Amino acid sequence: MSTDLFLIPFLTGLGLAILLPLLGCYLRLREEWLAALAYAHVAAAGALLALVGGLPPATGGITAAALAGAGKRLFANRLSGGAAYAVLLLCGWSVAVLLAANQSQAERLGHALFDGQLYFSSGEQLWLVALSVPVVLGMLRILSRHLLLAHTYPDFFRIRGLRAWPTQIGFDLLAALALALATMTLGVMGAFALVFIPPWLAFRRATNWRGGLLSALLIGLVAYLAAFAAALWFDQPFGPILAVVLVALGLVVA
Repeated sequence: MSTDLFLIPFLTGLGLAILLPLLGCYLRLREEWLAALAYAHVAAAGALLALVGGLPPATGGITAAALAGAGKRLFANRLSGGAAYAVLLLCGWSVAVLLAANQSQAERLGHALFDGQLYFSSGEQLWLVALSVPVVLGMLRILSRHLLLAHTYPDFFRIRGLRAWPTQIGFDLLAALALALATMTLGVMGAFALVFIPPWLAFRRATNWRGGLLSALLIGLVAYLAAFAAALWFDQPFGPILAVVLVALGLVVA
């Protein structure tokens, strides 16, 4: 940990381990946890498309996820029951797999995106995470009050003559960008595991909203630290190890 070889990946993942469980609490509150998996697959497909087109993969992944988050509301009302996220997931997965199967350079990146090779993180990714995580957390805090009101008192906005859709679209865009950033570093399933399992466990045990946020954050951090050490010690891909640790914590806590 005294060298950049391990310190940069550790700090990069640590920032995401703080952000994703908190973001996942809002996704679970809105019963949109499937959105995390959908945005991650769309980001992976966008990264591979950018690579094939000669552009930076991170740019393609973030752009594709942002478009999915901003445009989801255009057809979400016509696809109820989370079908919009299922469609996004299937589209992203199919495009990513087809590109990886037909382009050698896309195949290598595809394996990294789905396996979650955190240890190959660079200084540029660390700076991107260091700048993005505080911004996303700050925006989430600003949107938090209206997100909670829209869920617990849906008639509040109608009675006050306010519109809920700006908050909803803002949150969709924020979630998509955060998941794209996490996918580029932790991999598709690693990012989804941090978004899904800590909030799921916190909602089973916490007695209030703030307690749920704190519980999800602590579970995510403990799982991240354990997975980082285990994957490094056994020389294994980080994403699957993180998922295994979170599942094990889930079985113990639940």
